[in-house]
Amino acid sequence: MIVSAIAEGAKKEMQPFQHLRINVVSAFIGIVAFGAGLWLAIVKDNPLYLLAGLTLGLILMQSPKVAKQWEKAVILRLGKFTGLNGPGLFWIVPFIDTISNWIDQRVITTSFAAEQTLTRDTVPVNVDAVLFWMVYDAEKAALEVQEYRDAVSWAAQTALRVIIGRTNLQDLLRGRERIEEELQKLIDQRSNPWGVTVQSVEMRDVVIPDALQDAMSREAQAAREKQARIILSEAEVEIAKLYQEASLSYQQNPTALHLRAMNMLYEGLKEKGALMLVPSTAVESMGMGGLLGAAALRQGQLTGENSKPEVK
Repeated sequence: MIVSAIAEGAKKEMQPFQHLRINVVSAFIGIVAFGAGLWLAIVKDNPLYLLAGLTLGLILMQSPKVAKQWEKAVILRLGKFTGLNGPGLFWIVPFIDTISNWIDQRVITTSFAAEQTLTRDTVPVNVDAVLFWMVYDAEKAALEVQEYRDAVSWAAQTALRVIIGRTNLQDLLRGRERIEEELQKLIDQRSNPWGVTVQSVEMRDVVIPDALQDAMSREAQAAREKQARIILSEAEVEIAKLYQEASLSYQQNPTALHLRAMNMLYEGLKEKGALMLVPSTAVESMGMGGLLGAAALRQGQLTGENSKPEVK
């Protein structure tokens, strides 16, 4: 706060001198006038010529002005607006004409923010945004508002607070493009009378309280878990339908059912020492009695062979 106050005070103190510019033409005129006065003072042996040359040079140096390619100079003659000049070299009447503003007509970026602003559903949020704007009418920017840069910045902050106050948190987080368009239109309506038009608005960040972030994270996790359970249930339904179709095929073809039973036993007994539990209903319906006996006998033989001691 102290640093910003000092900077603001220094800015106000420098305002009377912000329109004084020295260019090549004015410097050349000043040097020529001073040189002429110095030469006359030497020739005439009178120092008043030096003083007169210096004074004339300082006066004439106020006349030539140079505006950059993107600038417009606002000319006031005895306090009354007379026109705009620039870019390039132009001349004014010293001490009668004054330049009140140098208007920059390039695209300007302004950062603005809304801190601890309540949304429509009473959630405090911090929003950072960037405004891209430009001056399309230099006369209005100089005459209709005192400081058009500060006015645009404050108008942007106020508009952002208005938009946040009438928007729910979910819409603020998900519908950024729509909010940016509304914000651009609102700022444009306020700044157009000042000769300013808004190119675009971009929201950089939306910060919500930590407790609300945790709650939203848990809500999203629960929603994903719910979706996973729904997908698993749908898969079970599809599997049940396939089993139903397979049972109809096996019902009309006992040989295929028998082969399927043999394959199931093979898959279950590939590993040594495996234990396979088969319901009695499956034994009866699939004719697995003989197969199970043979499989058990073979499993016992394999187990006995593994338990025999080695003979040396």
